[in-house]
Amino acid sequence: MPVQRHWLTSRLRRHVAELIRLAAPVVVTRAGILTMAVIDAAMLGRTTVDQVAFHGLGVTPFIVITVTGIGLLFGTVVMTSHAVGRNEVAACGPIWRRSLPYAAGLGFFAAVICLFGEPFFHFTAQPPEIAVGAGSVIAILGFGAPGTLLFYTTAFFLEGLRRPAPAMFVMIIANGVNVLLNWLLIFGNGGFPAMGADGAAIATTLVRTAMAVMLISYVWWMSDRDTFAVRKPLGRGWWRAGRAHRRFGFASGTSYGIESVAFGAISFYAGILGALALAAYTLQHLVFALIFMIALGIASATSVRVGIAHGREDWADRALAGWTGLGLVVLLLGGCGAVLLAYSQGIAALFTTETTLVVATAPLIALSAYALMADGGQVVVASALRGAGETWAPTAMHVVSYVGVMIPGCWVLAFPMGYGALGLVAGIILASTVSVTLLSTRFWFIARR
Repeated sequence: MPVQRHWLTSRLRRHVAELIRLAAPVVVTRAGILTMAVIDAAMLGRTTVDQVAFHGLGVTPFIVITVTGIGLLFGTVVMTSHAVGRNEVAACGPIWRRSLPYAAGLGFFAAVICLFGEPFFHFTAQPPEIAVGAGSVIAILGFGAPGTLLFYTTAFFLEGLRRPAPAMFVMIIANGVNVLLNWLLIFGNGGFPAMGADGAAIATTLVRTAMAVMLISYVWWMSDRDTFAVRKPLGRGWWRAGRAHRRFGFASGTSYGIESVAFGAISFYAGILGALALAAYTLQHLVFALIFMIALGIASATSVRVGIAHGREDWADRALAGWTGLGLVVLLLGGCGAVLLAYSQGIAALFTTETTLVVATAPLIALSAYALMADGGQVVVASALRGAGETWAPTAMHVVSYVGVMIPGCWVLAFPMGYGALGLVAGIILASTVSVTLLSTRFWFIARR
């Protein structure tokens, strides 16, 4: 028994240390892409409520589209970590190379879809002036979709190699450039016209394209590129060789897409409630999503740790890696939730000088504190399941939670029951609790096997 306890303690320490080492740069990378949206919203908050609403609604379906694309590329990190676990490092470069044309194709397809944003907003009963403004925003953002997906598949590759730092540094630089471009294009400084929400979208699109160029260049020129066969030509049959890669991606992309569509539907509910409710929900969701990046970082690190253990067929270590990730995210996001509860008014005031918007946003931020642990926990356990080779089970559970529970639940709470925007946040809490419960039960079952 003492020997077993020592084995468990030493491995637990190693998993926690590795999770933190891998997750910290990934958190910065994931948070960085959202930080652009947060900074956009904060800077637009110095203009008018309408500009915040245009940007908030325009970004919502763009996030659904790009997050689905990112999910379709998740096989990059799974396959790379499995290859590392099997000590087949020369197989890693071809995995990345196959992902690049796939990511570019998905990005161009996303850009075409974004051109039809305005008619979609009219179809979903958004107020006409909001539909026009948001339609312009998403059309501009669409041009940055190929760069976004190329950046993420390359970041996934590096995360699978346990090298998340380069993507983090690219993201930090990108955010600094985004602030400067926002200052020029939103407010009309430096001789540029004041373009408001459209200016923020242009800045983001330029920056995301540059990010892809920078990170791909890093991988192409890294010193040990030959070890990983980064420059090895794909040759004929590369699409067929990536079948397993895409299989993981189809499952995770469907799951990401379902969850994103569900959250997008909630934003449309907020739009029906009016410009003030939409702006308040947008700001609350940005705060929540920014903290949620901690969960995404831990989820990615957990997937890598579980995937490496899975690749070497160490089943006990695979289970311990998954449960360690869940415990760590609950601990960290619980602390963040306490801060939201204590300082909701001050946090809301960071984003806008409009008193009415602060008053409307603060209660939503406070209530969202209760959703953090459940929503963060479910994304970590889902990633652990995918690292363990699961494909469609997490997707099915997301369908139940976010389509079967959240979409109708938020509608009932917001409209028939009359809770408005607070009802939308309460519905998210309910669905996330269902999701983490189902996913944890599934992981417990496969860990026992």
